This record gives sequence, C-alpha cells and structure tokens, in this order.
Amino acid sequence: MLLTYDQILEQLKEKGINLSYQRLKVLDFLYKNQIHPTVEQIYLGLVKQIPTLSKTTIYNTLKILINAGLVREIPFKGRESCYDINLDPHGHFCCDSCNQIYDFQIDVNLIKSKDLEDFKIRDRDVYFKGVCSRCLSKI
Repeated sequence: MLLTYDQILEQLKEKGINLSYQRLKVLDFLYKNQIHPTVEQIYLGLVKQIPTLSKTTIYNTLKILINAGLVREIPFKGRESCYDINLDPHGHFCCDSCNQIYDFQIDVNLIKSKDLEDFKIRDRDVYFKGVCSRCLSKI
C-alpha cells in the first residue's frame, strides 16, 4: 500500500530527518508525479518554484529518502536512474520507443531460484523492456 503524504512526513519526523522546504518540495514532487522521475525531471519540475534549487540538493535529498526507506532508486541499464515512491512489491516495464516506465503488479517476493539459495538477497527487482501498447498502436 502506498503511504499517504502525511504518513511519509510522520516517518521522516520519527527518523529525525530535517524537513527543510527543499526536501519537502522534492518529496511532494515525487508523491504527486509518480512517473518514476529522474533527477533532471525533478529539477525541471521544481526550479521555477525554487530558483535556488540545485541538482546536488535533489541528489542529497533522494539519498536521505532512500536511506530512510521512503523512496526507491530504480537503476536502469543504459539510462539515468529513476525514483519511485511506491514501495509496494511490483515490477517495471520500460518502453524502448517512448522511454515511459510502467508499473505492473507482481509479487516479486514469490520469485525464487535454487541457484540463489546460498545468497543473501537484499533487493528484488523485476524489469522488462520492450514496446508499450500505446507505441505498438502507432506502428
């Protein structure tokens, strides 16, 4: 279940994280724009409201939110990392044509492999690449 904005703020306070204006705006952007944004997209979405905002501030804020367990980094091979505020187990599909990332429901915790029995799994990602239905309909 996706946490509400107020629940996220409460968790930040409980973890002793300073709720500066810029951090709140980055968090607010992620919550309102659940499109798996990159740092560049976050920056472009906020710089008009906060002219003094830097990409370094965004990277630092995202690192804090990730370490607090409130945001997830999605590293895609060959492209800039994206950020997801939805921590529920789910997969991602990246369209090769339009570069949009789609969530899809899958219980990633049910995926098991005998080849990994002696490994300690820290994180689970399911990631598909291809062409989305919207782009396919244009062909």
